[in-house]
Amino acid sequence: MNSKKNEQPFAAVILSKAHDKKEANQIFTDKVQLRPLFLTPTSPPPSDAREVRRRRAQQKKQAARKRLKPKPLSSSQRRELGLYDVPREGQKYALFEPLHNLWLGYIREILGNEIYTGGEGAASKLCSADFHGAEVEVVRSGCVSRVGIMGIVIKDSKFAFEIITKKNVLKLVPKEGTVFRFRVPVQNQQQTETTKAEGNTGSGQQTDEKMEGLETTATTTTAPPDKPPPSMVFEIHGEQFRFRPTDRATRKFRAHFSKRL
Repeated sequence: MNSKKNEQPFAAVILSKAHDKKEANQIFTDKVQLRPLFLTPTSPPPSDAREVRRRRAQQKKQAARKRLKPKPLSSSQRRELGLYDVPREGQKYALFEPLHNLWLGYIREILGNEIYTGGEGAASKLCSADFHGAEVEVVRSGCVSRVGIMGIVIKDSKFAFEIITKKNVLKLVPKEGTVFRFRVPVQNQQQTETTKAEGNTGSGQQTDEKMEGLETTATTTTAPPDKPPPSMVFEIHGEQFRFRPTDRATRKFRAHFSKRL
């Protein structure tokens, strides 16, 4: 019995072989006998059962709403459903004349005073303008059969204009290799002021401007009372407008030389 009481722990025996007796006893006391034992809880603290049930119910409601909410259609699905197509009964020139009148007010506001002079300022503003509702005419094209097409633009896409003619025929005209012309009527009062200032007697003034493939031709003449008011004539090169209207509005165009001009 006495031998078992005098037996030292196994850790103390190992430490006594590596250190002297005093240092081994100190290490054994500090590192083994007095070492703290940290206990971790086996389960989380008790929570309110009512709060847990409420959270679970909210999660179920959110999951049910996600299942009921339809997914947005892709571009290919929209084209297959014909969401971008104009129905046959809606392909009438008279339906888009109010849109053209609204566009005339919009383009006058965009151009400002440059509507009477043209120039580089008008070109930069037309580059970022929206042409939905503009009445355009094809004056030059790589395909001769497209020359002379005239109507209101009902869709300004990235690569083409969809034009409704006065004969209620929908034409798809690509922008590449095509020059479009459109007119903006000038108000009589402002026109007389500009003609007096510039000394025009009816011969007119023409300004040809080239910027980013855009050519503007301004013609200001005094018209008889029985004829429509004078108008500003612009010609735009469609291949320089191969952007969507939303992209053109935020895009900064730079003047550069075009081989086609």
